[in-house]
Amino acid sequence: MKETISIKDIKGIRIGQTEDPEGGTGCTVFLSEAGMAAGMDVRGGGPASRESELLKPLAAAQEIHAIVLAGGSAFGLGAADGVMQYLEERGIGFDVGVTKVPLVCQSDLFDLTAGDPGVRPDRAMGYEACLRAEEENYRDGNYGAGCGATVGKFAGMDYCMKSGIGSCALQVGELQVGAVVAVNALGDIYDWRSGQKLAGLLAEDRRSFRRTEDLMYADTRTVENKFTGNTTIGVVITNADFQKASLCKIAGMAQDGYARSIRPVHTTADGDSIYAVSVRDAEGKKVSADQDLVGTLAAEVMSEAITAAVKSARSAYGLPAWEDIS
Repeated sequence: MKETISIKDIKGIRIGQTEDPEGGTGCTVFLSEAGMAAGMDVRGGGPASRESELLKPLAAAQEIHAIVLAGGSAFGLGAADGVMQYLEERGIGFDVGVTKVPLVCQSDLFDLTAGDPGVRPDRAMGYEACLRAEEENYRDGNYGAGCGATVGKFAGMDYCMKSGIGSCALQVGELQVGAVVAVNALGDIYDWRSGQKLAGLLAEDRRSFRRTEDLMYADTRTVENKFTGNTTIGVVITNADFQKASLCKIAGMAQDGYARSIRPVHTTADGDSIYAVSVRDAEGKKVSADQDLVGTLAAEVMSEAITAAVKSARSAYGLPAWEDIS
């Protein structure tokens, strides 16, 4: 029987986040001191990332120690330096003889137009998020990487809405599959079950919706700048026993969750990326599960996490949220 659980019920990984509400940015860190197998799938045309090559099946590293989701666009990639510092201080990393090198991957979204464009996640913020992970302070809404997240930006910031970060996790027997996603899309957000629009491009009155696709269809000429402050970034977490190649496939299947909930999606103006990780429980154990089952569940929890990101967001930076429009 399938049941809903908390993302914090999945053991072997700790999630911490910190943010600068005035600056309109933040970061969310996923730590696995014991190491976690990881894969990645990128569908958007403009990703800002660090150490993505590690997750290709031909790369030597079989496990990583942390993933960072952050704002700040490419400026925010320095947050991983703080995560590396935190892990190195605790002797966590790949042993190279003279030291241990933490393997930290990162993806960023563009939130420079939400608050202060001069404020970006940095080493200090990455380190602080790791300290917060000791408390497992994760929560949905305007937190961490979701602090400055917005959606529906085809017509610019005057007609977009506030979004955030969201999560969902499911359990079937011993198998657990969860997702955390910071939703910062060019497109509109829909409830994947009902098809109801939840957030996105606002009409002129800023109290009702327009469809981004309708504006796109109205003019077929090339748009040189689709307000490229976008990108939805997420992590799928499972206790099922998989290696990199399978996790890359599971991450790819989880992209179906994006496609169900975001329209349009995977555009050249987005950097849509998903990590998938396999973690051990406190006793070092994983469960055996079918790859296609886990991928199917990954798509479902990703769609539900997108809904949670929108519904838990609160208005900020002069932008309305779901509760203001619904």
